[in-house]
Amino acid sequence: MLIFAVAAAVAAIDQVSKSFISGHFQLYQSVPVIKRLFHLTLVHNRGAAFGIFKGGVLFLIITACLALVLIVLYVKSRKEPLPFILKLALGLVMGGTIGNLIDRIFLGYVVDFLDLRVWPVFNAADSAITCGMALLFLYFIKNGRKAEELKHEARSTKHEARSTKHE
Repeated sequence: MLIFAVAAAVAAIDQVSKSFISGHFQLYQSVPVIKRLFHLTLVHNRGAAFGIFKGGVLFLIITACLALVLIVLYVKSRKEPLPFILKLALGLVMGGTIGNLIDRIFLGYVVDFLDLRVWPVFNAADSAITCGMALLFLYFIKNGRKAEELKHEARSTKHEARSTKHE
């Protein structure tokens, strides 16, 4: 299934990149890739995004596991096949969640290293989660609009049917 293949690929890329950086950088070492714009900087994040929930490793592990279970239940409960964009989005979110979950379970922190200098340092898993959530947002905005249009058409058709009935 595409969702699980994407998730596995994202988690693997995330873990390999973190392993490489951790093996070649000292903590807080920063190497410019594009001066003043993009650096590789090794940091250990003991919280969640932007360092919130510092020291809440157990809470973050439970939350990640819950998110993964909910995604799997959603996918398995669907009667009709999911559209490609939804499969891709869920795979990105799952893979990113798994990548960071592995760090939290085995290290007690998440390895971050992508440094845009004006944003907190992040990693491949964070990028996948962000892209997946953006795709989910766009998917539900687009399909929510379609659902509203269908409801409006149904009301209009019902209203027209009543009008012709009274004539």
